[in-house]
Amino acid sequence: MKDSDIMLLSSLRANARDTLTNISKKIKVPVSTIFDRLKLHEKGLIQKHTSIIDFSKLGFSTRANIILKVNKDDKEELRKFLLGNWNINSVVRINNGYDFLAEAVFKNILELEQFCEILDERFRIKSKQIFYIIEDLKREEFLANPTLAAMVI
Repeated sequence: MKDSDIMLLSSLRANARDTLTNISKKIKVPVSTIFDRLKLHEKGLIQKHTSIIDFSKLGFSTRANIILKVNKDDKEELRKFLLGNWNINSVVRINNGYDFLAEAVFKNILELEQFCEILDERFRIKSKQIFYIIEDLKREEFLANPTLAAMVI
């Protein structure tokens, strides 16, 4: 990957709504090149353009990371359930004795507890840990600082 690609990605990570003209000035690459590289990277490297939202301002004040270990026979069904549930913001497969880590968003703790009851009723959960997210200290920052991204090059 070219140095200019890393700098383009860093600029997008810092502010995906910045204009290509501004990015061009910052990283000293022609706009046409940036446009072409962006289109190329959108076909594989860039998975999704998205916004990070403060859910509490929408009335969703409870966020938690739920770590689950489930009976082997229920693993695929649980995966489908988590992927299809609108309260689940992110799901990843994990190791070290667990199967999934799900970031969940709810209006309140009662809704989270009801969700957990559904999990317990529908699936043979072997182990479940819930970690309430109190405060985001750093989120989606990897490669977002052009100075630090230059170290990758």
